[in-house]
Amino acid sequence: MKAAYIETTGTPDMIRYGELPQPVPQAGEVLVRIAAVAVNPIDLYIRSGLVPMPLPQPFILGCDLAGTVEEAGPGAVRFKKGDRVWGSNQGVLGRQGTFAEFAAVQENWLYPTPEGVEDVQAAATALVGITAHLGLFQYAKLQPKETVFVNGGTGGVGSMVVQMTKAIGGKVITTVGSAEKADLCKQWGADCVLNYKTDDVAAKVPEYTGGKGVNVWYETQREPVFQKAVPLMAARGRIVIIAGRQAQPLFPVGPFYVKGLSLHGFTIFNATLDEQRRCAEDINTWLKEGKLRSPIGKVFPLGEAAAAHRLLEENTVNKAGTLTGKVVLTV
Repeated sequence: MKAAYIETTGTPDMIRYGELPQPVPQAGEVLVRIAAVAVNPIDLYIRSGLVPMPLPQPFILGCDLAGTVEEAGPGAVRFKKGDRVWGSNQGVLGRQGTFAEFAAVQENWLYPTPEGVEDVQAAATALVGITAHLGLFQYAKLQPKETVFVNGGTGGVGSMVVQMTKAIGGKVITTVGSAEKADLCKQWGADCVLNYKTDDVAAKVPEYTGGKGVNVWYETQREPVFQKAVPLMAARGRIVIIAGRQAQPLFPVGPFYVKGLSLHGFTIFNATLDEQRRCAEDINTWLKEGKLRSPIGKVFPLGEAAAAHRLLEENTVNKAGTLTGKVVLTV
């Protein structure tokens, strides 16, 4: 089968595209004929060696996938040949990735793709959707009518946070860097969209909330600034962080505990099968109802995986600002 893989960590130039043996599904696994995969920042970090992981050799990149079940392995009972599925959490913790024509995946990491949802859309929503859901509902315990603030409302996770909050009847304040991105957030129902380049966010948030502050601050930035976030929080508010592995920010301890705030950090890869399945159930419902859709910025063929990595790296690490939405590979 064709696959995009590495034999050693490093730059995108380390990515090879060529023939590898087709995997054989083991006990509890199904063989998926892959139609689309998403490219995520964690893929860049694993490929570069920034995030050390046990890597099979050669190592196929990629966490997300969407496609069709080709064969069920011994003891696999949840899916049968021909079923459309999507999933994430591959290519980590010693598991092979998904940038290939086929992947053998433990069936509990897979979910049925709703009728009418394209494979490209399912793949693009996978990791970012589960991540957004875990932060909002498992950790922040978001309730209807509460107000959420999220930086980068058209980013991978940010776009999911905006739409999921609206799906349960919450309110959203988000920041963007252009009029085009602002229009996109407004289409999803964002209640207050601020341009971080021109608007005074510290003044606009209290103005929108009537001085009450936000209930949930979902921080997607690699360098969180708690000295700006904490003053904008409501009493007993919750701050969720999912980025900033190297960050060492100052922390306003006094204002934080006086307000009774809580801080939650997590990674999707530490979430259990049951925790992720609960996320997937809601995601499937919202996908089917048209309440959730991942913006897709660029689609590459699988053979151009290195170019896809370069584009995402330019925009996440180097902040080029040339990308709105997810990067997807089609097989």
